[in-house]
Amino acid sequence: MGRPTGLAMKRRGSVAVWIGLPLITLGIYHLVWYYKIHKEMHEFDRRRVLSPAGSVLVLIFLSWTVIAPLVSYHNTGKAIANAQRAAGLTVTCSPAACWLLAFVFGLNTWYMQSQLNLAVDAYPGVAPGTGVALAA
Repeated sequence: MGRPTGLAMKRRGSVAVWIGLPLITLGIYHLVWYYKIHKEMHEFDRRRVLSPAGSVLVLIFLSWTVIAPLVSYHNTGKAIANAQRAAGLTVTCSPAACWLLAFVFGLNTWYMQSQLNLAVDAYPGVAPGTGVALAA
């Protein structure tokens, strides 16, 4: 049995994801982005089970609880760390920072995308959706 494979993820601008596009779309882009990164991480490493729709539904329907979105951000940080590991990188994503930075001008979005871009950059020149080999 060979090395595991997955589909390459899309590199996104961290500042655009953090403030630019959510500002233009009145916050809707944040939900679209959250869905897309979960879907891409799932397709990148199918050894990890992620629910893109479930993650977004937590933000939509349980944001009033405050705790549920923070737990979701924490779990997203774990998923990003797993993506970094699957790309053969040293893990630099902190799940705690993924939710703590939500209290600092919503910088958690910038942080999560920056950390996810490290895994994307491990495959230079590879188009999103193209098959890539994962680290064992």
